[in-house]
Amino acid sequence: MRRVSSIIAAIGLFCGFHAPRTAAADPMVIRIDGGAVHGKTEGEVQVWKGIPFAAPPVGALRWRAPEPVKPWKGILEASAFRPNCMQTDDVANISEDCLYLNVFRPTARTEKALPVMVWIHGGALVRGGASLYPGAGLARQGVVLVTLNYRLGRLGFFAHPALAREAPNEPRGNYGYMDQIAALRWVQRNIAAFGGDPNKVTIFGQSAGGGSVLVQMTSPMSRGLFHRAILHSAGLPTARAAAMPLREIPAAEKIAVDYAKALGIVGADAAALAALRSLPAEKLVAASDSNAVLWELSGGPQVPGVAGAIRDGRLVVESPEAAIRAGRQAKIPVISGATAHDLATGSARTKKELFSIFGPLSARARTLYDPDGNAELSALVPNVHADRVMVEPSRHLAEAMVRAGQPAYFYRFSYVAESHRGQAPGATHTTDVAFALDAPSAATGDQTTYADWAMARTMSSYWVAFAKTGNPNSPGCPAWRTYDPERRDVLNFTNDGVVFGPDPLKDRLDLWKAVFEGAPAAVTSPRSPTAPDRR
Repeated sequence: MRRVSSIIAAIGLFCGFHAPRTAAADPMVIRIDGGAVHGKTEGEVQVWKGIPFAAPPVGALRWRAPEPVKPWKGILEASAFRPNCMQTDDVANISEDCLYLNVFRPTARTEKALPVMVWIHGGALVRGGASLYPGAGLARQGVVLVTLNYRLGRLGFFAHPALAREAPNEPRGNYGYMDQIAALRWVQRNIAAFGGDPNKVTIFGQSAGGGSVLVQMTSPMSRGLFHRAILHSAGLPTARAAAMPLREIPAAEKIAVDYAKALGIVGADAAALAALRSLPAEKLVAASDSNAVLWELSGGPQVPGVAGAIRDGRLVVESPEAAIRAGRQAKIPVISGATAHDLATGSARTKKELFSIFGPLSARARTLYDPDGNAELSALVPNVHADRVMVEPSRHLAEAMVRAGQPAYFYRFSYVAESHRGQAPGATHTTDVAFALDAPSAATGDQTTYADWAMARTMSSYWVAFAKTGNPNSPGCPAWRTYDPERRDVLNFTNDGVVFGPDPLKDRLDLWKAVFEGAPAAVTSPRSPTAPDRR
């Protein structure tokens, strides 16, 4: 995953609890179910940072479903970000005590409740944090924006069998997803106090955050907590089960047991669990960075102790693809898309090896990806695997939603910031995020141009309109029609503007559709149970 730490200039520290203010005297004091919180005005938006939405998941609560916040006395000063969750990537201010969220709303108040947008960050389920993403750009367009943290890596996705013995009636393994649900429940209980409408909640996320949105769309545990969804380059999982499979419980348990043994902890009883909980959080996240996870997804060695998304049977009952095929997804409007040169988890030593994953369609693949036979392998591998892992699954999701009778909109982000042109093959993974948040300078700093700002305002306008009405069309923006499975058009954010029409990647994606739906064994991911174990 590309670095997003530049998205915010500085990360604040915990400011503690204070009691001298009174809610009657200060309109920035909001009463919620845990107590009172005091925010601050930052230009065109009002912000409450570092609001606890669950008890700290430490001590006996490590690897347990999130517990309610213990109510506090006085007024919680909510003017600085709290720590991001534990990780080894270059994200500042981390702690195991990390279950906090942030609320942004426009300074100009209205009597009408505002739509709510809840952002779920990406990072391969091992990195990232809410504080890395600016919220002012969307909030000033008339929404209440919520950003949240959730447990990551071995602290967030861990299925040691001792946990099943301790809490047999709880879901287990997917603690990060449980945190997301706890935050969404917090929104339902409290967002009206901030001027938000709990009946008009849009969840959106990118990469593993988009995969989290997909999980929540298809989980029975999150039904009714949101009303629209936007998925940027959804991964871990994707809408194609073969492209990036879920981990099954037996495999996840073995990963946890093997990791514990490597630390000298054996058994599956209370003593083993107590020993695991006694380990410092820093030790539990060591050697689990996002690059290692991506290498595993490309066929490299399994990252010890890191299970990723798990089919636990309660929160994640089945693959999102299977749930949608059976009509068990949330019946809501959806936006789905990817970048033009998206994340590619896969490798090949030769062109023959690369095109062999298409099985009997390998000749057709050569014609589409390497028509002259002169393309460099280093360029072909990312194109082929980005289409497989991100681009075609994003289209498949839109198609599946429409076939289920739900409004769906399909996009491609092909725009490259003017200062970045010539430095990359095109719009790569994560580059759409800053534009969707109406914060292009988060990616380009003082080199942001008028064209960059114009593209950000256009893209974010679609997103805000969708949050308000379930339809992304906005005055002054090119018309965006719902996805048509026959035409397979796309709304493309390009360097020359926004264009709705024929998809330049249609033939390649149609090929992958045929491969997935024909299901040749060669297309399965290294993480698939039917593929050789190369971890």
